[in-house]
Amino acid sequence: MGRLRCLSSASSINFCFLGCLQVLLLVNAKTNPETTSFTPINRDLYHSTGDLRKEIKAMVHRHPDKFTLETFKSGNKGYRAEVGVVTYCRRRQDTDDSSKFRILLSFGQHGRELITSELALRILSILSEESLPPNMDPASLNSTLDKLIIKVVPMENLNGRELVEAGDLCERRNGRGVDLNRNWSVDWGKKEKDYDPYEENPGTAPFSEPETQIMRKLAISFDPHIWVNVHSGMEALFMPYDHKNTTPTGVSSDQIKSLLEELNHLHCHKRCMIGSGGGSVGYLAHGTATDYMYDIVKVPMAFTFEIYGDGEASSKDCFRMFNPTDINMFNRVLNDWSAAFFTIFKLGPQQLGEPQSKVPASNLEKWVSIDEYLEGYLMERSSRYGKKREVLELGMQEIRTYFRLFWLSSVLLMFMFCSRISKSKCSRPIVSAIPL
Repeated sequence: MGRLRCLSSASSINFCFLGCLQVLLLVNAKTNPETTSFTPINRDLYHSTGDLRKEIKAMVHRHPDKFTLETFKSGNKGYRAEVGVVTYCRRRQDTDDSSKFRILLSFGQHGRELITSELALRILSILSEESLPPNMDPASLNSTLDKLIIKVVPMENLNGRELVEAGDLCERRNGRGVDLNRNWSVDWGKKEKDYDPYEENPGTAPFSEPETQIMRKLAISFDPHIWVNVHSGMEALFMPYDHKNTTPTGVSSDQIKSLLEELNHLHCHKRCMIGSGGGSVGYLAHGTATDYMYDIVKVPMAFTFEIYGDGEASSKDCFRMFNPTDINMFNRVLNDWSAAFFTIFKLGPQQLGEPQSKVPASNLEKWVSIDEYLEGYLMERSSRYGKKREVLELGMQEIRTYFRLFWLSSVLLMFMFCSRISKSKCSRPIVSAIPL
């Protein structure tokens, strides 16, 4: 029993050989997971990009008293991107938003992490009151939400997500191969020894990508009290910093740690890793959104959440590694983490105190290059809700070009002027001061 029996005939030998080969392949597949078939996207659980956008748009349309939807577009060097932003505010027509706490949430920054955008949809559904989070009293929920303005970016990396849906299930970068969570200016471009350009390409410069340009403008104009960047791949509640193995010090840091410990206890069942991204994951990440939000935009509470990960999945089986594949786990993730966000909505403002206590970043801290300065100069915000009027991109590019040409021509003229003075001094005849 359990051993292959080989007969003497040629056909039997061939049959035996094929059977042995099949057994060897099966054993190899078990010992080498990378040879197994990859898990496809579960279309019964996950919305397509188009369906997700339609559902969000329809929800906003059904609740105009609570939601607005804006689409921001940008591009450069032939690459175009757009980012949809849903703003939630109860009875905003009657209340000045300066009296409210401002919360900015970003989902889908990496294309392959589809579960994060499903969580965004669930949170919007709860905000619309079409569904309720588990174990939360509606009266308490309404009291909490009256104090908030929440901006939700359901799919930050739309182009990268479309590549995933087309079959490249491991793609995390945007549509031209840049990791959007390495394209921010804080400690940008530094490469560790294990740097992988497929995973961590930071782009040609800070904010080289239209998606990060849009998100930067949104963050600076909205000036949030709380920022959460939502990812998948593990279960973790991270605070700054990502680019170094330290956490901030002071009262704000203590508030962040206290809130994360409460979330881990209530919603993560104490499974989640807590600490700085750089100190907990095992590698440093440079040029991340959360470090920028904390250091430059001066967001008092800046987080990166990792909401799901399958540690047993092959490194090549990306859909399974980053996304639940069965209905029970899918629902558990959405239920646990949507409840966690509403705990943040309740406890975050309590820890921060009055909304006016937020210390804004100075203009010099916010603008880090001439391109950014010009964009800020040419941009006007019609309200604190993030609505804006921008000049045509072509006009902006021309102003940049004219500025650079003016600077270059000024330097050349100064060089020529100095050279002529130097030559004239050398060629001038010597005249005696005493008449001969």
